[in-house]
Amino acid sequence: MQVILDLMNDEYYVPMKEKELAVILQVEPEDRPELSSILQELLLKQKIEISKRGKYQLLDPKNIKSQGLLTGTFISNAKGFGFVEVEGREEDLFIPQEYTFGAFHLDIVQAQILKGKSGHRTEAKIVKILERGTTQIVGTYQKSNKSFGFVVPDNTKLDSDIYIRVEDSKGAMDGHKVVVELLNYGDNRKSPEGKVIEILGHVNDPGVDIISIVKGFGLPMEFPEKVMNQAERIPDHIIEADMNGRSDLRDVLMVTIDGPDAKDLDDAVSLSMDGDNYVLGVHIADVSNYVQENSALDHEAIDRGTSVYLVDRVIPMLPHRLSNGICSLNAGEDRLALSCIMTINKMGKVIDHEIVESVINVNHRMDYPSVNRIIALKDEEERNKFADVVDMLDKMYELSSLIRNERRKRGSIDFDFAESKIILDENGHPTEIKPYERNAATKLIEDFMLMANETVAEHFYWLDRPFVYRTHETPDPEKIQKLAAFINNFGFHIHMAQEEIHPKEIQKLLGEVQETPYEDMIAMIALRSMKQAKYTTECTGHFGLACKYYCHFTSPIRRYPDLQIHRIIKDEIRGRMKNAKIEHYTKILPDIATGSSKKERRADEAERETDKLKKVQYMQDHLGEEYDGVISGITEWGLYVQLANTVEGLVHITRLTGDFFVYDEASYVMKGTKHGMRYEMGQRVRVRVLSTDDFMRTIDFELVPNETNDEVTDE
Repeated sequence: MQVILDLMNDEYYVPMKEKELAVILQVEPEDRPELSSILQELLLKQKIEISKRGKYQLLDPKNIKSQGLLTGTFISNAKGFGFVEVEGREEDLFIPQEYTFGAFHLDIVQAQILKGKSGHRTEAKIVKILERGTTQIVGTYQKSNKSFGFVVPDNTKLDSDIYIRVEDSKGAMDGHKVVVELLNYGDNRKSPEGKVIEILGHVNDPGVDIISIVKGFGLPMEFPEKVMNQAERIPDHIIEADMNGRSDLRDVLMVTIDGPDAKDLDDAVSLSMDGDNYVLGVHIADVSNYVQENSALDHEAIDRGTSVYLVDRVIPMLPHRLSNGICSLNAGEDRLALSCIMTINKMGKVIDHEIVESVINVNHRMDYPSVNRIIALKDEEERNKFADVVDMLDKMYELSSLIRNERRKRGSIDFDFAESKIILDENGHPTEIKPYERNAATKLIEDFMLMANETVAEHFYWLDRPFVYRTHETPDPEKIQKLAAFINNFGFHIHMAQEEIHPKEIQKLLGEVQETPYEDMIAMIALRSMKQAKYTTECTGHFGLACKYYCHFTSPIRRYPDLQIHRIIKDEIRGRMKNAKIEHYTKILPDIATGSSKKERRADEAERETDKLKKVQYMQDHLGEEYDGVISGITEWGLYVQLANTVEGLVHITRLTGDFFVYDEASYVMKGTKHGMRYEMGQRVRVRVLSTDDFMRTIDFELVPNETNDEVTDE
């Protein structure tokens, strides 16, 4: 550690990247992970800093945060207190109600840690509001009298209704869902005040529930006129000039494989043999040919960040004319693409590759059920229907297994939790909920896309170009130690080296618990021990996939980072990556990575909320019915139980009878203090549906006494 500090303190030292430091310090390849950990430790100790270009140097004392102030995002709670999320800090700061300083939900604030406070969380007080994070609110209008009314926010984190003068109500009536623009944020004595700027419809009108969630998350639904005009000017077929300098792959046999309902087809796959080696082509729609940097289309795509897949609609990142038209790899039509062509040996390893601009023509638009019938079920009718690609699909199935086995060997983790598909009627009411099925075809495409993403990321890492990586950090040691202590109770163990864990240990654990009574429980807790993946400009690896290099290259129609990566690839291929370009990308990519991560989280939250709402509405039709389920979470207020159809509800602690129960956080167990009864994660129980709450999006269960429950609750 001191050697590094001495080097950086030398008057002739020039800031260097990690790879350059390794060369200067003569660090052997096998010792470079240790160098990485030392640099991270020096960063945490505020001894050194890293520049926007990824170069290390001694920390300038002026950059140390003054007065112990931390900047972050305020997350309010309906009970008056809140939290401040500080980027890079594992634990949020707890803000007691008396120290919120009038902060509103999502405000950017400065907070100061309260000295001498010892408790479960670090406590702090807000000392300054830097930027208002909420300017509009979605809620239900309630008229109080002739001169004013209130809007009850849909967001349950907000602790106050919004005062609306009658002249600012836009004629809203009781029960109308509205969008409110905040005029002031109120204080301890006065409610926030706003004006209605849009009436979405009555709370009971079909579709208003989803639109309210969309508006609440600030998701843009309509494209601006300027964007639509630009999209309309794009031709609906490729032109001769666009094909200049591209590899012509139109005679290469290839297919798209997607869900039956998919319309934006951005990836096609091909496969041929070169002796014993497989030549896998992953061909991705060249969206960047049509969405130029700094155009109206580009600015809109940055603002959206990603397409959002809600239960009843898709909010696309790009207008349909592009996403379902010229950028979609429709069968039988010439399309522009970026092709990653990989030569893979019998061990499932890439031994050669090339990345080229191409022109392709897909032979068949196939779907997962059909391909699964061909490769896994060997359905003769389906195989005859697609006779010209059956041999290729069989070879793809073979290669997919090799790739998956190789990924498993290095420790890649596969959390195979069921996702739900919610079927709606014409009025948007849920009629059926069922888990999505993962089959051989979905896994095949997943394997091929992962391999292409890794190959592209590694290629550009060694070129040392500005780039956007998809990274997943090593889990926090404290969470892993807690996991280790918990699984030890069931006779399972994980090995940690120097407070770090290798992903292979998590993978091994998941394999060991398969088909045991503890499988679901331990898998859930292991998942909760992981950090969240994000976009970064530094290649720090992907823990979950157990790989050093990873990016998102394969979905430019629906993810902005992929589109940005395509531009970088094309600039490199065409020899345009000069100093000016490098400086340009170095400047813009950090904000693109950070912004894309935030937009991704916003989309994920909106998708979860719409799913939760429709699940609540579905269970409203099944009050009093009984279901088998699994305890999916335990808190001090009760047990969360997940049903086979992925619906989750709460058995409140007051409904647990036969004992006096307390929550043991260390072992994730609800314990009875008198008779030794216990409930634990993953335990199978039977429940009855008691009630639902549309507003809170919650479902209440009660346990049904039966043989299954009784035999597992006594210690």
